[in-house]
Amino acid sequence: MDRWQAMRIVVKVAETASFAEAARHLHMSPPAVTRAVAGLEEVIGARLFVRTTRSVKLTEAGGRYVEDCRRILADLAEAEAAAAGSYATPSGTLTVTASVLFGQMHVLPIVTDYLDAYPTMSARTLFVDRVVNIVEEGVDVAIRIGHLPDSGFTAIRVGAMRRVVCGSPAYFERHGVPATPADLKDHRIAVSTGAWASPEWRFGRDERVTVHSALQSNSNEAPISAALSGWGLTRALHYQVGPALRDGRLRIVLADYEEPPLPIHVLHPGGRRAPAKVRTFVDFAVARLRAIPLPT
Repeated sequence: MDRWQAMRIVVKVAETASFAEAARHLHMSPPAVTRAVAGLEEVIGARLFVRTTRSVKLTEAGGRYVEDCRRILADLAEAEAAAAGSYATPSGTLTVTASVLFGQMHVLPIVTDYLDAYPTMSARTLFVDRVVNIVEEGVDVAIRIGHLPDSGFTAIRVGAMRRVVCGSPAYFERHGVPATPADLKDHRIAVSTGAWASPEWRFGRDERVTVHSALQSNSNEAPISAALSGWGLTRALHYQVGPALRDGRLRIVLADYEEPPLPIHVLHPGGRRAPAKVRTFVDFAVARLRAIPLPT
């Protein structure tokens, strides 16, 4: 006996309350439907339907069995659809979020290349320096730097990023170089007051220093500009100050005291139920982000 087909037949008989009507919907003969139900009842060892000349009604055991069948068949259909649609051509609009600088530098090129690979798609980017509520703001995929809270979302790690303390050579000539995190109390500090900001800077695995910032800004760019001008020190993710570090306009200090690099994840809701546009973009983005030589 084809158990899956027999379960489908039982569900259809329950829905239509008729063997003949179920047979018509399933493009089968009424005797074949009757035999399938009888065979399943024999295997189970319980009556599923009470049959009279005028009606077909579920027994109590039949009602429970039909509900279980619906759930099992739905799971099977979902698994088949996910397997068949893994590489299906996506469609619609994809919404992707990331922090401003990382989004512009690393995520935007991935999005535009993805649109070239899938011409039927369109995309919307949401590059902001705050934690976006993925569900409420209709976001399909988020690229997050930092430790993630527990959630029901799927998270794929693609790399890690250092958070560094830095200043300009001119500043260090005038004010000296901090040798330990505790020395930061003697230096001018510029900070961002964005979503991830905290007056407590973490060093190593358990050392924490409360920083008294003389300059606060709602953007990441302003504290970096202040450091570039020689005004003071700031702390930033390595990629944000990478060009200035390479050309010598900024220098990293306290490198021996840095906390472990922050993880980078591609995050999306839906799991295996995610639509094709999400699955294909996630595969695309994960491969590209892992190939980027991010400084760690």
